[in-house]
Amino acid sequence: MDAKKFAEVWVRSWNSHNIEDILSHYSDDIEITTPMIKMTLGSGDGTLKGKEAVGNYWRKALDKIPDLHFELYEVTEGINSIALYYKSVMGKKAIEVMFFDEEEKVCKMYAYYTD
Repeated sequence: MDAKKFAEVWVRSWNSHNIEDILSHYSDDIEITTPMIKMTLGSGDGTLKGKEAVGNYWRKALDKIPDLHFELYEVTEGINSIALYYKSVMGKKAIEVMFFDEEEKVCKMYAYYTD
C-alpha cells in the first residue's frame, strides 16, 4: 500500500462529503474510537463498531459540520497501519491512527485532537 496516496485519497473523500466514498475506505467490521463521537452524539463511550453505526455517526457529523474540510500535514507508516496528521474541524489538529485488514481496508481507527 502506498500510504501517501491512501492519505490523499482519504482526505479528498472527506472533503467531498460523499458518505459512500468515505465509507469505501473502511471494512464492514470497522471499529473507531474518537472523542468526536461523544460530542456529535451527546453520549456513549467514544467507540463505535460496524460500518452501519459508523456511517450513521458520520452522516450526523457532516450535517453538524457542513463546511468540514481536512488538510493533510503528514503521513507516517507502521506495520499494517498508518498515522495521519491533519487539520481537522473547529480549528483542531488531528492525528488519526488506522489499522488495515488483508484487503487494505481500515478495520480499526483511533483519533486524537489538539487545539
